[in-house]
Amino acid sequence: MLSELPIGLALRRFRRLNRVKQSAVAGLLGVSQGCVSRWESGAHRPEAAQRARIVRLISAAVGSDHDAALRRLVETSQHPVHLVCDATHRLLAASPSRAASWRTDVSELIGRSLWPFATPEIAAAEAGLAERGWFERPWQTLALSTGGNGRSDVPVPPGRILWETLPLADGRVGRLTTTIG
Repeated sequence: MLSELPIGLALRRFRRLNRVKQSAVAGLLGVSQGCVSRWESGAHRPEAAQRARIVRLISAAVGSDHDAALRRLVETSQHPVHLVCDATHRLLAASPSRAASWRTDVSELIGRSLWPFATPEIAAAEAGLAERGWFERPWQTLALSTGGNGRSDVPVPPGRILWETLPLADGRVGRLTTTIG
């Protein structure tokens, strides 16, 4: 999925949340301000090496102490919920009920992308996020229906899920995924 992440839009959202100018990001990435502008507008796509640097810049940190309270709220929730980095889909935290539904120990999944376990409906919803303005503002929500993924290790059962973005303490964005209904 990372190859399809609208990296320019995600970078712009990161900059806006952190009040960072394009020129500052350009300096961090070793490119011109115009290059950053073209990426954000979608006029150009970064090459693989630059893309990897951008993803590292905008990705939420696994195990960050800054969001310990949020992680505790997720990890003690009675609801089936998990928190991922919105840019990389890496797992940041999971509730006990979510963890109990997985056949893989949560400690093995923390820091790993959950994208390989996505259903076709989740993939389709993800593909439409840029069009919905998902990467333009920090507080976004989307409810969707999904079929099952047929996996035994990290099953996704058929049902409804709710995605909610949360700005994290370090300026990155998390996505809370809750099973509803």
